[in-house]
Amino acid sequence: MTAPLQVRAERRGSAFDLLAGYRAPAGFFMQQESRGVASSDAAAGEVSVGASTRADLRRLSIAAMASLRESSTSVAIGVGVPLATGVIPFEPTSPASLRIPWAVVRRDDDVATWAIHIGEESDGPEPIDPERVVGSAPHDAFRPVQLREEPSAEDYASMVSEAVGAIRSGTLEKIVLARTLAVDAGRQLDARRLVHRLRALEPHCYTFAVPAAGGTLVGASPELLLERRGAVVRSNPLAGSAPRSGDPDEDRASAQALEGSGKDREEHAFVVAAVAEILGDLCDDLAYDREPVLLATANVWHLSTRFRGTLRDPNLSALDVVAELHPTPAVCGTPTGAARAAIAAAEPFDRGPYAGPVGWVDANGDGVWAIALRCAELAGARARLFAGAGIVAGSEPAREVEETDRKFRAFLDSLRWG
Repeated sequence: MTAPLQVRAERRGSAFDLLAGYRAPAGFFMQQESRGVASSDAAAGEVSVGASTRADLRRLSIAAMASLRESSTSVAIGVGVPLATGVIPFEPTSPASLRIPWAVVRRDDDVATWAIHIGEESDGPEPIDPERVVGSAPHDAFRPVQLREEPSAEDYASMVSEAVGAIRSGTLEKIVLARTLAVDAGRQLDARRLVHRLRALEPHCYTFAVPAAGGTLVGASPELLLERRGAVVRSNPLAGSAPRSGDPDEDRASAQALEGSGKDREEHAFVVAAVAEILGDLCDDLAYDREPVLLATANVWHLSTRFRGTLRDPNLSALDVVAELHPTPAVCGTPTGAARAAIAAAEPFDRGPYAGPVGWVDANGDGVWAIALRCAELAGARARLFAGAGIVAGSEPAREVEETDRKFRAFLDSLRWG
C-alpha cells in the first residue's frame, strides 16, 4: 500500500458482542474479559519475514509499524488504527507474517467499542457479521478410535526421563516438552462456536482464533506475554501448575501444595529471572511480585508473577518487546539455545504456532500478545490439540504425563461444542 486510505469508525455500545465482528477462517479474534479485537477475513495488507529469530521479529515489527502508519489517515477516536494481527511460530526457522484487516471491532475498556473500516465505502467487507453466535448443545464425547496421541504416554514419559537426565548432568536447567492429540471429529468443526464456549468457560484467559498454516488456531491462554499501553508494559508469565477440584477442601489443598512445591517454584523461578532481566534492560520502574502468586483457571492452578514497567524508549512497539521476550523459559526452557535444540530433537512433530506469541499491534505501537497455549488447530473435521509441561531436575515422568493428559481432557470437553 503506497497511498493513505481513509478510516471510517462507528461507536458501538458496551453490550456489543465482539464475536460478531469475527469472520472465520481468515479473521482474527482475541478477547480477555471485556477487552478485545475481532476482524474480518479480508486483509488490506500483509507483512512477513522468512524466519522467526529475534532479528527477524525485529524486522517484522519495523515492517508492520511502517505499513500501519502509511496505510491510513488517523481518526480521533482514542485508539491507533489500523492494526496488525497474527501468531508467531515457536520454531525460529519458520516464517512469520501479520495481516492488516480491512474491518475491525475493538474494545479497550467497558465503554469504548469501535467498529473500524479501512478504505473507501465500497472497499472490503463490513466490520459486523449479522450472524449471531449462540451456544449449542454439546456433541457426544469423542471415542478412543477418534483420538491419536503423538507421542504416546509411554514415549512421552521416556522423553521426560531423558530430559531429567540431561538436567542433572548440567546440559540443561529446564526444558518444556509437548505432546499432540489428533482428533477426527467426524463432523465439520466450527471455530466460532468453540471460541464461544472457551470464552464462557475461561473469561479471564485470552481467548483467541487466528489463521495458521495448519488451519485455524483456537485457544484460551492464561498467559500474557506482553501488553503495551502507551509507555506502560505488563507481562504475566506462568510456570508450575496443579489440578483444580470441584471439592472446595481438595481444591484449597491442591493450591497450597503448589505454593509449597519446591519443584514448581524452581520451574517458575527460571521464567521470572529471564523476564526480569529482559524487561529490566528495557524499562524504568520495573515492579513485579517478589513471591509467586496463585492464578486460577477453570481446571488448573498456576504459579504467576505479574510485571509492570515503563519503557525507556517510547518508540518501542509491543512487537519490539515481544521479539526480545520470545521464547521465555515458560514455553522453551533454559538456556534457550540448548533447550530449543533438545525440543527439536525430542518432539516428533513441528509445534507450528503452538507456544508462540498470538496477538495484535496497532499504529501507536500498543498491543496485546498472549502465548498460544491451551489450543488446537482446526481443519475441517480434524483438530490437533497441544499440551506441554515444564521439566526440571525434580520432575517425575508419570506426573508430567498426567499433567498433559489433564490438559487434553479439558480441551476435548470444550471441543464437543465446536
